[in-house]
Order: sequence, then structure tokens, then C-alpha cells
Amino acid sequence: MKKIFSYAMLLMAGAFAFTSCSDDNDSNPTIAQPTEFVLNTPADANGNVDLANSTAVTLTWSQPTPYTDFNAPVVPTYTVQLSTAGTFNQQFDANLEDNTGADYIALDETYASGNDAKVNTEALNKALLQLTGWDDTTIPASTTLYVRVKAAILDASFREYNPIYSNIVTMKIIPYYTELKPADPELWYLIGGDIGDGAWGDVVGVSQLPLQSINGFEYDKKTGQGEITWTGYLAGNGFKLKKVPTSWDEQWGQGDAFGSYKKNDGGSSDIKVPEAGIYTVTLNTATDELKVEKYDGTPDVYSGMAISGSFNDWSDTDMAPLHTYSGAENHDWVITYSLKAGDEIKVKQAGSWDFNKGGAFVNYADGMYVYGEGNGANLVIEEDGTYMILFNDITGFIRFIKQ
Repeated sequence: MKKIFSYAMLLMAGAFAFTSCSDDNDSNPTIAQPTEFVLNTPADANGNVDLANSTAVTLTWSQPTPYTDFNAPVVPTYTVQLSTAGTFNQQFDANLEDNTGADYIALDETYASGNDAKVNTEALNKALLQLTGWDDTTIPASTTLYVRVKAAILDASFREYNPIYSNIVTMKIIPYYTELKPADPELWYLIGGDIGDGAWGDVVGVSQLPLQSINGFEYDKKTGQGEITWTGYLAGNGFKLKKVPTSWDEQWGQGDAFGSYKKNDGGSSDIKVPEAGIYTVTLNTATDELKVEKYDGTPDVYSGMAISGSFNDWSDTDMAPLHTYSGAENHDWVITYSLKAGDEIKVKQAGSWDFNKGGAFVNYADGMYVYGEGNGANLVIEEDGTYMILFNDITGFIRFIKQ
């Protein structure tokens, strides 16, 4: 579901930068911290809301006092929170294996303007199943739902400042059971002198590359945690792993020597292989184990890869090598391309069909991936869009990331 964020970055930067130096005066804008706002009782609260047979619940609230004065308001971002216990002490976190004690959950969709929200009942029901663990035998015929709204300012990294909470309102709902879609495998990204252009930049497909899920591996259905991997050439220039392309808050680096690795240690060294060659990097996000091992084999080195399909009359549209730093041996390829629903596509060696990969799409939240099969079936695009297509010619893994 699409998220709507309120940035107001320039205003925030100015508001937080003011100091108490001697030349300050009363005309300087300052952060005004509101303390409360009112969530109105929904019109639907008077009867049972049948979540299976409705599309949305409308919530309205009074907007908080502006967060700044002197006509420089910062618009807060609103998040809807739900509880079946009536308490809001510990938030459910889908990234945690153990949510024992969690008594409320926040919906994914956020709101950045106005004073109302049409809360999708399918998303609401899914969140309640995550929070409560109800199955087809334990789900109640009806229940009381407790709702509140949080208002907060978000900075450029989506960190929250000055959160405040509304009052709590109640409503009667009729939930329904549906099998929850398993979480996508948790992603981490490679970055460094051995990756992409070697510039340590923030852009995926230029300076960073996501690791790949493993065919047949059983990932945790709630968290998506498990083993992810990448195989390619490492020259010894150094690299690290990041969970979020634009943040170093969660990272993996090298400890005292190669083979020793540290998580979330800002002082850790770059991971440098002892000799240049093909390596497999494997990260288990459930057990926090990282391995960097020499690859057993000598993969072919290709001068070019292309996408081919019904959209270009099965000719070649060239992909670009991803690893372009000096001395790189490239085995990852990238292209950003617009495709239509119904388009058929394969990835192939430029100028030849001797090496080509197809197969079947598996859907991610932000696109699709394919465990590529040699001479496999044509891939059929399900939805119009512009996609970043990543391909590894050693593993055959193909990733479509919707832009």
C-alpha cells in the first residue's frame, strides 16, 4: 500500500538549527510543541463494522496547534494505531521474531494533510491478525477495537520528532480470517570499493546491489528473515553491507581480520578479501551470521547482456555492467526500462541465444524476482511500469524493482 509522507525538510532544518547565540531575537521562528489533539468518534462506531463487507472506515480529528509559529508551520504526518486490549504500551514490530507483550499495532499507510483518513478495512483486518495471532478457530465473532492517531514530524531519513497522540475512541467490529501473505525476504545491500562504481554512494544499481533470496529456502513468514546471498568478483578494495541504502544505522563490517565480522559497529573496518577472485557472500538475517567464502568454480565472463522480448521484437536491448570500478570483473547487469502488462521478456547474452534465462515471477512488495532457468519460459509482465532489472550471470537470479 502506498505511503504518503510529509517532508517539510527545509522548514524543519531551519527550525532545529536555531541556537541561543547572543544575536538571537524575538523574530526567530521557534518550534511550538502541541500537546494534544482530538480524534472524533467515528460515525461507524454505533454498530458492528463488518470488515469483510466494507471498504473503509472514516476517521476525523482536529489538527494539532501548528508545530512552528511566525507563519512557518511544519505539517505533521499522521499514523493510525489499533488495539484490541485498550492499552498502547508496546507496539507490534513485524521485524521482531518475538512480539510477546505487544498490545497495539500501527497501520502502514500514513497521512500528511487534512484532518481525516479513510482507513482501508482489508489493511485494518490484516493488521489485527498480525497483532492478535487469531486463526480460523480463535477469531471472535465480534470485538471492541480501540483506535488512536499519532502525529509526528518526519525528517529526510523518516525519523520522527515531537510525536503526540490523540485520545482513544472505540468501535465494534466483525473481523474475518484470511491467510496472511508471508513477509518478503529481508533485504540487505552490498556497497563499497568492490561494488558498482566503487563510490560508496546511496543509489541502488549504481553503487549498491541487493543480495538475493535463495531458491527453496524457508523464510520466516512473519519477519522474512533467513539466508540471502550474492556471488561475484571481489578485488580486495573493501565492501560492507547495509540494511537501508540511505542509512548506516544497520550495517556489517570487518572485525580484527578477514573472517571476523561486526554488526552495527560504526568503527568496523571494510571487509577486504585476502586475494581477488569470485566469492559468495551469505548473510543469515535470522541468526546474524555473515560468511564470505571463495567460490568453487570459474564462471564465464560475458562481454554483454541484454533484455529481449515482445516489446522489442525479440531483438537485443543492452543491459549495462553494474560493477564498473577499475579492475572489476563484472557478473551483475542492470537496466531501467518501461514495460507494459502482457509484455514477454527474457535475459540473454548479447548477440546470442546460447545463454538465456527465463522462468516464473515471484512477487515482492516492490517488484518481482526470478530464479532464472536456462532456456526457461518467457517472463510475462503483470503490470505496467518502469522497472530496474538486475541480473547475475553466475546465479541466474533476476530482480525487477518497480521504480
